[in-house]
Amino acid sequence: MEDQLKRLNKFIGETGFCSRREADKIIEEGRVTINGVVPELGTKVAPHDEVRIDGKLIREKTEKSVYLAFYKPVGIECTTNLDVHNNIVDYINYPKRIFPIGRLDKASEGLIFMTNDGDIVNKILRARNNHEKEYTVTVNKPITDRFIERMGNGVPILDTVTRKCKVEQISKFTFKIILTQGLNRQIRRMTEYLGYDVTALKRIRIINISLDVPVGRYRDLTDAEIKELNALIEPSSKTEEASLPKVETPRKRTEFIKRDDPRFKKRGDY
Repeated sequence: MEDQLKRLNKFIGETGFCSRREADKIIEEGRVTINGVVPELGTKVAPHDEVRIDGKLIREKTEKSVYLAFYKPVGIECTTNLDVHNNIVDYINYPKRIFPIGRLDKASEGLIFMTNDGDIVNKILRARNNHEKEYTVTVNKPITDRFIERMGNGVPILDTVTRKCKVEQISKFTFKIILTQGLNRQIRRMTEYLGYDVTALKRIRIINISLDVPVGRYRDLTDAEIKELNALIEPSSKTEEASLPKVETPRKRTEFIKRDDPRFKKRGDY
C-alpha cells in the first residue's frame, strides 16, 4: 500500500492542474482538501482519496501530456493569474489548462515551454541541474572585451556571484550568453552592474529546444524532442522529499571572537 502513496504536491502536479511549486502554495493557503479535510504540506494521498481544489474534484491525467514551445512576445506576463492583464494563459488561449515552465520577464521575449505536466516543471526548474538557457542581448553602448570577460567570469548580484558562463560578442551592441542558473532578472542585473542597460533580450534556446516559431506562435514538441529532453533532465532529483523545504537544524552556540584575535580571519565571519 505504501508504494501507492504519493505526496500531495506531486499528485496535484501530475493532474496537470499546476506545477508542484504552485501546489505547495495552494496547499499552504488551505485551498486543498483530502476527503473533506484540509491537509498539511507533505501529506500523502492514496489512489482512492478524493482530492479537491477550491471545492473542485481533480483526478490524475489519463490523456497525453501537452508540451509546447512558445515564442513569448514583449509585454506578456508569465503568470497563470487570469486577473493579470496580458497574462500568458489568456494570450495563448489553448483549449486545455497549461502553465509556463519558469519565467521570462515582461520586457523580454523568446522561448518558453508551456505544459500540463507538473512533474517535468519540477525537474527543469531545479537550478542545480545545470540546464542551459541561451539568450541574445542588445545593450545601449558598444561592447568591450572587458565587458565580455567580466560577464563570463561572474558578476556580484543579489548577495551572490553569478556562475561562470559562456559569453560571445556577435555585433557592436549585441552579445550571446548561455546561463545555467536562473536568478531574478539575472542578465539585466549583470549588465547594469557593469554600467550597461539592456535594450532587447531574447531567449533562443532552453536545453535541447531552440526557438523556431514566429513571435506569438507556438508548436508542439516532437516525440523525439521530448524523449531527448527527458533523457537530459533524467539526472535531476526526482525524489519527492527534494521538493520539500529543507528543515533547518539548530545551530551550535557561536563563540564570539574579537577582531584582533588571530583566529578571526580563519573563521570567515565577515
